[in-house]
This record gives sequence, C-alpha cells and structure tokens, in this order.
Amino acid sequence: MTRHSPLDDPASAAFAWGRWKRMMQVMGIATAITVAAILGYMWFSETAMSIHFYIAVGLGVGASMMLMGALMGLVFMSNGTGHDDSVVDPLEGDRRN
Repeated sequence: MTRHSPLDDPASAAFAWGRWKRMMQVMGIATAITVAAILGYMWFSETAMSIHFYIAVGLGVGASMMLMGALMGLVFMSNGTGHDDSVVDPLEGDRRN
C-alpha cells in the first residue's frame, strides 16, 4: 500500500510545478547564453568549419543542458515536496545485516 503523496494535493502540486517551470525558464536563458558564447567562440576562432558543425554543436549543447535541467528539476521537486517519502519499501522489514 502506498502512502499519501504531497503532490496529490492540487495546491501543493500547482506550487511545485510552477517552481519547476520557473527553474526551466532560468535554465533556458542560461542555455541560450551558453550556446551563444560557444558558437561565438567557434566563429571568432577562425577555424574553417561547416555550417552543419555549428548547427550540431548548438543543438547538442542546448539539448544536453535542457535535458539535464529538466531531470535535475524533477529530482529536486520530488525531494522538496516530500514525494520521495511516500514510497513504501516492501523489503524494509526483511533486511539482513
């Protein structure tokens, strides 16, 4: 049997998801600045590179940073709301030392 999760409450869930969305907006701004800085550095390094390389680097760095931000944000939300505490370990009483 599972315990009650704080994310089951609509008000608590709305607050937690709102905080996650704000964090993703900040992460999006940080990602855009980072991608622009990397592409700018590559442009001014005067090394002959294809436009496809610039596109691949921009998409790769941007997607990696946003995925990292989304997953870490979900970890922080799960822990910060107490959702992790609502998980029941069926083997909790069956531990052998």
